[in-house]
Amino acid sequence: MSTHHHDLRRWQQAHDYGGGSARAERGTRLVLWITLATMVLEIGAGWWFNSLALLADGWHMSSHALAIGLTVFAYAAARRYAHDPRFAFGTWKIEVLGGYTSALLLLGVAALMVFGAIDRLLAPQPIRYAEAMIVAVLGLLVNIACAAILHRAGGPETAHEHVHEHAQAHDDINLKAATIHVLTDALTSLLAIVALAGGWRYGWAWLDPACALVGAVLVGLWAKNLLRQAGGALLDREMDHPVVAEIRAVAATLPAGTLITDLHVWRVGNGAYACALSLLTHDAELTPLHVRAALAAHPEIAHATVEIHRCDAC
Repeated sequence: MSTHHHDLRRWQQAHDYGGGSARAERGTRLVLWITLATMVLEIGAGWWFNSLALLADGWHMSSHALAIGLTVFAYAAARRYAHDPRFAFGTWKIEVLGGYTSALLLLGVAALMVFGAIDRLLAPQPIRYAEAMIVAVLGLLVNIACAAILHRAGGPETAHEHVHEHAQAHDDINLKAATIHVLTDALTSLLAIVALAGGWRYGWAWLDPACALVGAVLVGLWAKNLLRQAGGALLDREMDHPVVAEIRAVAATLPAGTLITDLHVWRVGNGAYACALSLLTHDAELTPLHVRAALAAHPEIAHATVEIHRCDAC
């Protein structure tokens, strides 16, 4: 029986805080400052002009600033402890935990939107359409700009930073959480513009809370999907991922009669996986080095522990 690990340098590169996360952190930090500046501007203008619409949107934006701030904190913590040997498989799951918490905040935002919409449907209030329209358009423009920044932050800067096709199936969950917060804010602004236009033109005051309910449902669905994705990563639910089939296919190319007796695969980074593989074989020449060479065809397998049991009677 023998055990072998992949090249430690490859593994170090796979689980350290790399260029992609650094770029995502810079983009998210910029979005945080833009969000905070817009929030302060709206709250200040609302207080100065005595506009409830401006004040409401400013405080609403504060919830997104909190969530995006959490994303930045997760990136910073992952970077700070990237070389800490106490984290056996790196600090990537700090980012995932940030995304999971951000998704919980999204559910809270959706719930507040539902309660606010129901309250407005039961007790309609006069709407200052001109000011509210300005706020909605400003919010939409700011969030479009922020979404563009985050999209750029999530893409590779050079051809060398492109990853294996299967890595695209699991993108940066932390960055995705920040992007969803920005997109949900843009969605609510867009729905508000539609509702305000209908109310201003036709007097349909009910359209404003109705659009808010539609937005709340969409935000809730996005949050649910993000929770499922982040939760799956935190719980190491990866055995249905295509990389598992790739490992089994590699085992099938080994000397005849070699069988997988135990296989565990878990994700340790954006597009990076670790595996523990036990093989039963009658081939006296099969070594972990041979298995390593075969697995090298799949660069997303960043770390592997290979155990070989020999059985002459197989």
